Amino acid sequence: MILSCSNIKKSFGENEIIRKASFHIEDHEKAALIGINGAGKTTLLRMIIGELAPDEGEAVLSRGKTLGYLAQHQDLQSSRSIYEEMMDSKKELIAMEEKMRSMEEEMKKLSGDELSQLLSSYTNLTHAFERADGYAYRSEITGVLKGLGFEEEEFSKDVSKLSGGQKTRVALGKLLLTKPDIILLDEPTNHLDLDSIRWLETYLLNYPGAVLIVSHDRYFLDRIVTKIIEIDNGNVSVFAGNYSDYSQKKAMLRAAQMNAYLKQQQEIKHQEEVIAKLKSFNREKSIRRAESREKMLEKIEVLDKPSEVRADMRITLEPRIISGNDVLTVEHLSKSFPGQPLFHDLNFEIKRGERVAIIGANGTGKTTILKILNHVLDADEGVCTLGSKVQIGYYDQEHHVLNMEKTIFEEISDAYPTLTNTEIRNVLAAFLFTGDEVFKQIKLTSGGERGRISLAKLMLSEANFLILDEPTNHLDIVSKEILEQALNQYTGTVLYVSHDRYFINQTATRILELTNQAMVNYIGNYDYYLEKKEELTRVYAPELETAPEKEAVSENKLSWQQKKEEQARQRKRENDLKRVENRITELEERDSAIDEEMAQPEVATNAARCIELSKEKAEIAQELETLYEQWEELAE
Repeated sequence: MILSCSNIKKSFGENEIIRKASFHIEDHEKAALIGINGAGKTTLLRMIIGELAPDEGEAVLSRGKTLGYLAQHQDLQSSRSIYEEMMDSKKELIAMEEKMRSMEEEMKKLSGDELSQLLSSYTNLTHAFERADGYAYRSEITGVLKGLGFEEEEFSKDVSKLSGGQKTRVALGKLLLTKPDIILLDEPTNHLDLDSIRWLETYLLNYPGAVLIVSHDRYFLDRIVTKIIEIDNGNVSVFAGNYSDYSQKKAMLRAAQMNAYLKQQQEIKHQEEVIAKLKSFNREKSIRRAESREKMLEKIEVLDKPSEVRADMRITLEPRIISGNDVLTVEHLSKSFPGQPLFHDLNFEIKRGERVAIIGANGTGKTTILKILNHVLDADEGVCTLGSKVQIGYYDQEHHVLNMEKTIFEEISDAYPTLTNTEIRNVLAAFLFTGDEVFKQIKLTSGGERGRISLAKLMLSEANFLILDEPTNHLDIVSKEILEQALNQYTGTVLYVSHDRYFINQTATRILELTNQAMVNYIGNYDYYLEKKEELTRVYAPELETAPEKEAVSENKLSWQQKKEEQARQRKRENDLKRVENRITELEERDSAIDEEMAQPEVATNAARCIELSKEKAEIAQELETLYEQWEELAE
């Protein structure tokens, strides 16, 4: 066991956030901490790291173990570049490397016993450096930065000039590189694109330490965790398995708890009715019997009503009129910004009833396409044609469609003036805004609250073509599931951009991936996309160097000439793979030979030869690291 939390309790004023939380994390275990927004997840993490004191109980980290924590929002104050900031996480290895260089220089001036003693120390240091993977730390830093979505030309950027999301990625990279025994991550996927999320999944799956994650990304949790720790109305429960396992068990448990609660309530009501009837007889015996029943009733431990699946948040999406079968036709669409080409000659159609997800890496132009469709931006080339009777409802992730100076009530009443005050209050109550909350200015609301206001306007629009930009951002898991259900029951057409793979898997009937400035079509959900991605990307959106070939691709197959070129590329790849493998074998054999030579007494006392062999060994390690990366790329 690496972390133990026992009977932790925390209140803020009269608001009891967490009551008697007890759980533990084993060595190497991957666990998730989940709950609705405001449940106390971040509060619990802060108590674990000692940033916040619990009212009762304690969190204990095993002796000698290290802990790393990534907060949800980062504001790194640094005058260094991104790469220099990452190097800071390897300062111990850098110090060892500098010490080795210093010892090598000193060896040139010594002889006899002094040289032998220094050689012994040097050998121990080099072995420690090698065990710590010291020869590969630079390539490890590069790999982590690239995995988190930074291009090499960005490595020299000043950290102080980065956005909040970029700073969070740098902080995450530093944390991963320090390799603590247990990592606590608060919403680590919020600022990552799909490729970076997949990279982080693989990294965490192979991470030798323990991991505790707060995340609303259910696909991410399904891939990584084997334990779910849930905070629900202040109570903390532990479930074995991933998110899908938890979801099934939770539904069964909730049903059983609700059944027990309703039965007890029925029994209490029955006893109260009997007591009232006995008292109404106004006889000594009947009154004593009533009093006896009252005492029994007082001793009953009343069950709390189980939390329901947020049935109080109600989203009903239904179009006012039915559109034509052809909802949207996009032809030859292109868009660039100065120094940043996004996409070129896009062509696609959307039919009535489809739910289409646009996916792709950050910066490829997904949101730009939605803005062009909603006339927020102009295209450089191409046309977008709406079909007959199509009415658009637009959900903007930046909520520009909301007037920040208005109150929540005014935002709805001004947009839909025919609604009565009661109707507006009923709609807002469906989205969890009650009482005086409806008179809060929108500029004072949280991201999640703005999302709910935008969803309320979307529901009232009765549009038959919904265009949604990151609709699940800032929503907790339960709210996402309610939105999924509403979209799946919606009889209109949906086009959306999302990084939430679970959401895509549950709702999309088709996926359009924006990659290499082209659009690749997948008729299916996210699992189907993963299955076909490599094959279809190679055919319909090759790397830009081979982009002219794309014009020769027919609807269903490559031309004969392209097949020949593909076969030639395949042969070249196989030859390159064999060449790299041979070079790796050659270097590994030489590395073993150096170890054997350095173990010989006559070599161990020869300072010049030792330095020469050590340098060669370091060069081999560096070259091998590069070759291993090449081999992985070629093997894929």
